[in-house]
Amino acid sequence: MIIKSNLNDYSVTIESSFEFVTELIGLENAYFVIDKNLYDLYEKRLFSNIAHEKLTIVEALEANKTIETVLQICEAMTIIPAKRNARLVSFGGGIIQDITGFAANILYRGIHWTYIPTTLLAACDSCIGGKTSLNYKHYKNLLGTFFPPEDIRICSDFFKSLTERDFQSGLGEVVKFNIMYGERGLSRIEHDLDLLLNRDENTLNTYLETSLAFKKPFIEEDEFDKNVRIHLNYAHTFGHAFETASNYAIPHGTAVAMGMIVANRVSLQRGILDEELVLRSEQALKRIIHVDFTGINLDIDTIIDAIRKDKKQTSSDLTAVLLYDDMKLGIFKDLKPKFGVKIFQY
Repeated sequence: MIIKSNLNDYSVTIESSFEFVTELIGLENAYFVIDKNLYDLYEKRLFSNIAHEKLTIVEALEANKTIETVLQICEAMTIIPAKRNARLVSFGGGIIQDITGFAANILYRGIHWTYIPTTLLAACDSCIGGKTSLNYKHYKNLLGTFFPPEDIRICSDFFKSLTERDFQSGLGEVVKFNIMYGERGLSRIEHDLDLLLNRDENTLNTYLETSLAFKKPFIEEDEFDKNVRIHLNYAHTFGHAFETASNYAIPHGTAVAMGMIVANRVSLQRGILDEELVLRSEQALKRIIHVDFTGINLDIDTIIDAIRKDKKQTSSDLTAVLLYDDMKLGIFKDLKPKFGVKIFQY
């Protein structure tokens, strides 16, 4: 798959095995950044031949998604004599993508970058689109750029080592794209959800391709997120609020799944979405939402406050992307806090 970009077109390849990793490690002028958990799991099998001076291992925590981490990588890469012909190769999920994409953008005003998303969430969604974001002080994602990799390599074998929590978080975005697709997408999810939950490789690869193919026209038409790409924020108004209010105890994809339930309930209360579609969507979504709510405060005031502080809000009105009619998308402003709290009754 080729993604068209104003910055540089880039490719997405789904690999059938880990053989491509050996190829990447053999690249001249390459520097590697690898998620610590991933490195610990695959050090002997995949990464043992990477020279120490060409490797940074990063613990994928929000606390490390900072300009300080980026600058450490930039400084480490100055040993490569090729300078602008250097290549940054990164393995990990969304946090590693944000850190390394930002570094690849600012070092020498842009270097070659290959990204290997090793979580389902990153592989089915964030790996394309070119967004990078860093936290600054107590502000989440305050600093950001648009800088896509030149090359994205996806291998679903990495997903076998994901915790159930992280795997189901990835399924949140997979289900989101299919619900956005309409009746056909919802029916497909209903039919295949058991296979997805069991991590069936062929089924996962199929949904990876269809999820990226669904997102592709949005980001190609509106790469810098000024117009039609806003539709991809369906469920995110509420999802981001759940993430923030839980202090990120609820992972992103799971929060988006919860946000879909709330968004669809808002649509139902406004009379713009059929109840049968709402209930069918909820049945599928509840199967991938497993959260221990102990110690998590999701009262309505906390949620509304988090929505108002979200960077995607553009005015004093509350804005959300909602489904309507036969699961088409619309953008509604000035949402009042009338939606129920059934989402919290799991």
